[in-house]
Amino acid sequence: MASRRIAQSSVNWAALAERVPPNQKANLAAFKTKSDKYLRSVVANPETPPKIDWSFYKKNVPVAGMVDKFQKAYEGLQIPYPADNVTKLVEAQEKEVQQEITKFVKESEVRISDYQTQIATLKALLPFDQMTMEDFKDSFPEQALDPINRPSFWPHTPEEQEPGAPNAEPHH
Repeated sequence: MASRRIAQSSVNWAALAERVPPNQKANLAAFKTKSDKYLRSVVANPETPPKIDWSFYKKNVPVAGMVDKFQKAYEGLQIPYPADNVTKLVEAQEKEVQQEITKFVKESEVRISDYQTQIATLKALLPFDQMTMEDFKDSFPEQALDPINRPSFWPHTPEEQEPGAPNAEPHH
């Protein structure tokens, strides 16, 4: 009987383990151990409280009314099952996360298509080891050296240029 009530809330540990990142496997194992310990303690107890032979106690207890008082209290004892007020919050959070995932996937698809376009453009270029300086200037005019319009000093990096020069790095 006890296993029937637990089976409804059982966890598919194999499916969960597939989704857990490698650096969190130890935490999952610790959680599974605690869950199994709790499950064993629940299963060890019966689903319903044990039946008491009240007639035996009525015959053997000399104090009048004491057994009746205990029987009334025992049979009147109701342990309420905790109300589930967290599932709705978890479901709402799951919907929010699902929307964020959908948004991220759409944004990622846009980035992927942009990157694929860039890769196609680079593949269409002449290989860098076969390019001349003129080919490089035609393909990447903003990065190529231009001694006429943008003179620079060796090693032609922005931090090595004179302040105020077109290629200079701004001073802060």
